[in-house]
Amino acid sequence: MSIKVYDTLRADRFEFEPVRPGSVGMYVCGMTVQDKPHVGHMRAAVVGDVIRRTLAYFGHDVVFLNNFTDVDDKIIARGNQEGCDYQVIAERNMTAYLEAVDKIGNLRATHYPKATEHIPEIHELIERLVQKDVAYAAGGDVYFRVKKFAEYGKLSKRKVDDLRSGARIEPGEHKESPLDFAVWKGAKEGEPYWDSPWGKGRPGWHIECSAMAMKYLGETFDFHGGGLDLVFPHHENEIAQSEAATGKEFVRNWTHNGLVTLGGEKMSKSTQHFFLIEDLFARVDPATIRFYLLSTHYRSPIEFSEERLGEAGIAFGRLKATAQALRDALGAPPSREDVVEPMDPARIVDPELRTVLGLFQDAMRDDFNTAKAQGHLFELCRLLNRFLAEPASGAKDEKIEEGARLFHHLGDFLGLELRELGEVSVPDEIDALARARVEARQAKDWAKADQIRDELTALGWTVEDKGKTGEYVLKPKGC
Repeated sequence: MSIKVYDTLRADRFEFEPVRPGSVGMYVCGMTVQDKPHVGHMRAAVVGDVIRRTLAYFGHDVVFLNNFTDVDDKIIARGNQEGCDYQVIAERNMTAYLEAVDKIGNLRATHYPKATEHIPEIHELIERLVQKDVAYAAGGDVYFRVKKFAEYGKLSKRKVDDLRSGARIEPGEHKESPLDFAVWKGAKEGEPYWDSPWGKGRPGWHIECSAMAMKYLGETFDFHGGGLDLVFPHHENEIAQSEAATGKEFVRNWTHNGLVTLGGEKMSKSTQHFFLIEDLFARVDPATIRFYLLSTHYRSPIEFSEERLGEAGIAFGRLKATAQALRDALGAPPSREDVVEPMDPARIVDPELRTVLGLFQDAMRDDFNTAKAQGHLFELCRLLNRFLAEPASGAKDEKIEEGARLFHHLGDFLGLELRELGEVSVPDEIDALARARVEARQAKDWAKADQIRDELTALGWTVEDKGKTGEYVLKPKGC
């Protein structure tokens, strides 16, 4: 089954063809670990995970890398601020990131390479650039000569002349041109360093990704992802240094996710404009956060707000209500199916279920359209609730069993946890409405009580009264 992919470099969608038949290489830029992960990091992580899952589902053997930048100015500064070694900061935040991606439902990457563990590969790549005269040593640093790479700007669609007019050389730099960028940074007093042919120092930011990607995936590989904010200068510089060194195309498909915004502004550690993911996990089911992040196509920006997260919780609660209804009808949910093997629509007996599966798969093969795929999951949800309401018969039981297998199969595809339902999290505003309804009933204001019940229903919740004591149970409505 063909997969269509939007490539940032070519600015169009193309049918995916692997660089090497039978294997797909994929690299997604991970965190610079000066702080704990926030929601923006989780969006990039979830997008990479879903792309990886889709490729595997449709038969590709995927080698997936998600790197850590574990030494840079900000990490060193944080260590100095806390009075500890930079490695303490890096290890603490790498652990926090891995715990977060586990909670949010990601599969673990094949490799999590760290910059500090690939110094020999970085040295080798820099040496190739120096030998080709596209990099030069100056003042203890080594810089890439941008003028030597004629296609510079091709990813970001920027012209070198325009870039040059706004660039400048900072104090302490020994560049030949303002556009040149460091591939090796000479060590300052008190900073960590590694010995090199150019003196003591550490890698520049961009060179580490090229060196690590090519070590594990080869000089040309299939997918490179990350946030849209990495297109320039990070990914532009990766292309320049990699292709200048090898003379080959570096990446076949560039997949950039839209940014998470707060009030229209990018979520960012540098501006302290972000929500730490651990704070959200403390009060919101991680599966709901994953559902929310998948509810918008990965290339589009997504506005983060408490209101929208609450709406996502209500919508995801409908899926969980259907999962509970299926469990009530069938007992334990079907066993977890291996998502590497796709379910064949031709083998689905019920025609309505067959149609939903085909549409879901089409959405995921069309540039990994999770928003559209989730819509088809809700179509399936509505079908199942209709099946459950039909009069008892052997045909009904068969449809429900087949539909339940499909329901959990598609949930697994997206990494949504619909088996371990746990307790339903009730938003504060929903519980406040339910309490107001109790007060109306106690005051015998039946019209107001009915109005509030209707409002709860419209918001996706049912309320069940327990006797005359004012106790109640709130449940999310099915689809």
